[in-house]
Amino acid sequence: MKLKHIVIAVDSFKGSLSSMEAGKTAAEACRKLIPSARIDIFPLADGGEGTVDALTDGLHGQIIPTTVTGPLQKPVKSRYGLLPDSHTAVIEMADAAGLTMVPPTQRNPLNTTTYGLGELILQAISDGCRDFIIGIGGSATNDCGLGMLTALGWRFRKADGSAAGICGRDLADIAAIDGSGADPRLKTCRFRIACDVTNPLCGPDGCSAVFGPQKGATPEIVAAMDQSIRHFAELAEAAQKKHGIKHPGAGAAGGLGFAFHTFLGGELVPGSRLCLEAIGVRDALKDADLLITGEGRMDRQTAMGKGPAGIAALAHQLRPGIRTVAVCGCALPDAEAVNEHGIDAYFPILHLPMRAEEAMEEKTARQNLRQTVTQLIRLLRD
Repeated sequence: MKLKHIVIAVDSFKGSLSSMEAGKTAAEACRKLIPSARIDIFPLADGGEGTVDALTDGLHGQIIPTTVTGPLQKPVKSRYGLLPDSHTAVIEMADAAGLTMVPPTQRNPLNTTTYGLGELILQAISDGCRDFIIGIGGSATNDCGLGMLTALGWRFRKADGSAAGICGRDLADIAAIDGSGADPRLKTCRFRIACDVTNPLCGPDGCSAVFGPQKGATPEIVAAMDQSIRHFAELAEAAQKKHGIKHPGAGAAGGLGFAFHTFLGGELVPGSRLCLEAIGVRDALKDADLLITGEGRMDRQTAMGKGPAGIAALAHQLRPGIRTVAVCGCALPDAEAVNEHGIDAYFPILHLPMRAEEAMEEKTARQNLRQTVTQLIRLLRD
């Protein structure tokens, strides 16, 4: 085939290469063999870990460091990505309230808060941002956004009129919701939330039952939190005059999906689709001959909406007949599912038996990736 235009969008090889590092390495191999080809490199992410780095680096933005209140109400270092348009912020909630911030022995969703995420949003608003791309995976919380909303200016009162707390355990005490103090700048903001789960807020498929145990919840805590979250959500629906308990994705990140949808008018979007919109890859794909994508580990989950499958599907939609190949650090036996989702073939980059630690060294990963892409281009070029 005649390769005149190649689009490269590779997700990060976690622990080895960032999305853009992988993309640039693949591009070097392509240019060496086809110097006349147009080669476009895009960052790739799916809204999870690495999204801030991928979009900020790939779109030539900058990382803005800050300090916020962590999930255990202690100061933690955090950050957000500011894109070149100066009004779009990319945030991972895990940078403010992530499960990894809580030692295993202290994990209990009754005691954690999303307050720091609200602080992070306010910092970005003060810096001029009004468009938000927020990944909400990896939370340590089950507070239904109580902490975040409190930081943003909502007031939650107990029956005696005193202020409620900001943690998961405090949801049960809330008797009234007052939004009059919410930051007025929020009305000019757009929130797009990377959300790959469709769980409702409550019940056997809700956030407490499905995700609570991994955050340290016992069966007793799960039952109590499900009840208190339903109580809070019914008050919220009445106060906001908007339904959200059964909204697909409401149960994401301990009810953050509900909070963004009901209080902030946020749009819950599959992560890979949201990130593909952000990187502006559509026009490049329309006349591309080859798409090179991939990620560190390829398996059945890749086919379930992760970055490589998402961009492969978009490529075939925009450019029927485009050749799409993927490279990966390793491939599990069930990775063949990706062949049914737009990826014509995938190629693990490992060339010699070696320990995982050695394979993940940056120099080794870069060499293996370059060698694999070189062989792919030799096979596919005219």
